[in-house]
Amino acid sequence: MDLEHKYWYFEEALSKKFCEEVIAYGNSKREMITTVGNIPEQTNDSKLSKKDKKVLEKIRKSNVVFLNDLFIFKAIQPYIKTANINAGWNFDYDWSESAQFTKYKKNQFYDWHADAQWQPYQNKHENYNGKIRKISVTVELSDPKDYEGGELEFDYSNPKDGKVIKKCDQIKKQGSIVVFPSFVWHRVTPVTKGTRYSLVIWSIGKPWQ
Repeated sequence: MDLEHKYWYFEEALSKKFCEEVIAYGNSKREMITTVGNIPEQTNDSKLSKKDKKVLEKIRKSNVVFLNDLFIFKAIQPYIKTANINAGWNFDYDWSESAQFTKYKKNQFYDWHADAQWQPYQNKHENYNGKIRKISVTVELSDPKDYEGGELEFDYSNPKDGKVIKKCDQIKKQGSIVVFPSFVWHRVTPVTKGTRYSLVIWSIGKPWQ
């Protein structure tokens, strides 16, 4: 699917106070290591097999907490709706997954990936079953002075132009929001200094028709 707008952003949309409150709240919760694909989420890496650890080490290193607090969704949902309209996507969605509070410490990263899954959710909550990820949202919670690296980048590869990487510089500003289709490939480059905090939300709906 070729789109005129691969992402839509809102620069410094959320206040510094809101960002700092979410960081403090997220840090007060018990973290999990992040997983990919069919690897089950665990509270610590000692429960993972050697094979799963090798997979994770190549693709993703970060720690997360899942949040379902209403104040988070009330602050961010209006931006998802606006981006969906302004970017001209007009995707049909009706639910959002738990917000993922993510901590990228030094040398942590998330290599190239797309958030969209091949098959609709099954055997989960009724608001999930039969649905797929359609819209992804990343919120920059950190002050850009607090870390280096940790760049959000998009891959616009196509047969004619080859690999085209677009760095989303706007996300570096605290409180900024970037909204993009969940099938767009993206990555977070390794953090080289400090800690980067972000909040990710996926909006889901019935499969494409």
